[in-house]
Amino acid sequence: MNKWLRLGVVLLMGASAGRAVDWKARYPHPEGYVSDFARVIDPAAKSQLEAYGKIVQDSTGAEMAFVTIPSLEGEPIEDVANTIFRAWGIGPKGKNEGILLLLAINDHRNRLEVGYGLEPILPDGLDGDILRDMRPALRQKDYGDAMMAAAQRMGDVIAHSKNIQLLAHLPPRRVQPSSSEGFPWPVVIGVFVLLSWLMRFAGPRGYGGFGGGGFLPWLILGNLMGRSTWGGRGSGGFGGPDSSDSFGGFGGGDSGGGGASGDW
Repeated sequence: MNKWLRLGVVLLMGASAGRAVDWKARYPHPEGYVSDFARVIDPAAKSQLEAYGKIVQDSTGAEMAFVTIPSLEGEPIEDVANTIFRAWGIGPKGKNEGILLLLAINDHRNRLEVGYGLEPILPDGLDGDILRDMRPALRQKDYGDAMMAAAQRMGDVIAHSKNIQLLAHLPPRRVQPSSSEGFPWPVVIGVFVLLSWLMRFAGPRGYGGFGGGGFLPWLILGNLMGRSTWGGRGSGGFGGPDSSDSFGGFGGGDSGGGGASGDW
């Protein structure tokens, strides 16, 4: 009996392995900075993303890949994203400053895979916030707008970390995030509780010699509230031809699985 049970387990595992998708063979090469294998991104947005990807690479050295696929076919999006990232070598070799933003359209799943070199400036918490900011546009099937929202924010973070000012901005968002999607209310509540505690024990003069609990707690809260525009884009824009004509492939970067996954 045990022999037949073991044989059944072996056959089942073999059948499962046989059904596994060879993602490297299915998507062996990128189409550009944007690889829209699901064919859901509108031409204007694709052109803007291609141009922006080239600007980010030329200005900062970081490489951004925007990918859509029809389905995960039952596999974890983390495995699919990491396989494609490493197969394409996104990011300059040695520096590993690459980003893969993957949308699985039929599964309503997305993944932001971050190379080793960018993990310190794009930590998992920020990555998750970027994905949440995409939800309103994704739910309206405006995949181009969702991708551009994420691209602008990531590009700004990378440029700021390198003390570089990007010369162009993506167009304004077509789908604005709701306050519940775009603002971290749990964080605000926690900070408010902390500030209330600080003001309670600040004494009559408070911090910096201001009465009523002090100036510093309110300064901290004001700075936090000033981030309520996370995910917004500047009013500027740029046109020009699709930069995929000058796309020469990625540089051989690697990722260890850092990033975040989400759904919509």
